[in-house]
Amino acid sequence: MPRDRATVRDVAAATGVSIATVSRVLNQQGRVAPETRRLVERAVEELGLRAPSPRGGTPKPVDGAVYVRCPYVLTDYFGLIVSSIAETLDRHGRQVILNAGQASAGDPVLSRLPAQRGVGGAILILPPEPGADLVRLSSRRFPFVVVDPRTTLPRDIASVSAAHHSGARQVTAHLTSLGHTRIGVIAGPREWLAADARLSGHAAALADVGILPEPVLVRHVEPTTAHGYRAATKLLDLDPRPTALVAFNDKAAVGAVQAAAERGLSIPGEVSIAGFDDIDLSRATTPQLTTVRQPLQEMGRMAVSLLTRLLDRHALEALHVELATELVVRESTGPAASGT
Repeated sequence: MPRDRATVRDVAAATGVSIATVSRVLNQQGRVAPETRRLVERAVEELGLRAPSPRGGTPKPVDGAVYVRCPYVLTDYFGLIVSSIAETLDRHGRQVILNAGQASAGDPVLSRLPAQRGVGGAILILPPEPGADLVRLSSRRFPFVVVDPRTTLPRDIASVSAAHHSGARQVTAHLTSLGHTRIGVIAGPREWLAADARLSGHAAALADVGILPEPVLVRHVEPTTAHGYRAATKLLDLDPRPTALVAFNDKAAVGAVQAAAERGLSIPGEVSIAGFDDIDLSRATTPQLTTVRQPLQEMGRMAVSLLTRLLDRHALEALHVELATELVVRESTGPAASGT
């Protein structure tokens, strides 16, 4: 059972290494053999010790490259974030170690990061690992920032995301202002924090005009064109049919456009369609998509800013940063058809 007040001396006694070596591991300073580092970190975790702040002066900044993990295909969404991170780190004189692609999603990389030679910190984009893994990484005093967290994080883990709730509230309010009262939603996966926040924003906009959400009008899908198409076909085949669809992803919205076209429905005359993200694809449809613009590049820059402060051993107060979104109105949304 972990002790309440484990000390550096306790860790040294448990591992058989010197107090100075334990301190170097905890403060990410000096050279320590990988095997010794892992031994100390395992003892720290087992004893429940969170490394204390060094006494007597400001701790030294953390050297090393930044490990950027994005276990997804670098499309125009993730690609914009990663490119912005890489460009900003270059300006800070930091090298980048990039781990990207869906094949890396199952790689248990988090447990290895603190012991990886030459790595000072990490930026984790939409990490698929459970929150407990991130908490364990944080307890080892390894500096990292999460971009667009999948699950709710403790307050002391730095993260950057877009204002999902307010963005969804804006787009649904736009639709209700056009007279739409029956709005279908193509939402993201149920376990995603962003999906919950966007559904909450959608429900808030409906409540503003006295409309109760209907579960039958919501479909949870992976954010792809194919899944958006399948969800839209089910929504558009309802009786009565929704007069508008809002997809919480531009790719899913493109799938909805395809489903509406197959049914001979004019956009926006018979059905309005809106997306979320404002990636290039939103301007490639006919008509172009009304959508919510996420500040993807600024998310990358802000993640680097937070990580740089962590690497410099500065205390952070605003650890969970939300960046404003913007409603972009285009031709895919219009007034609800009369009689609906």
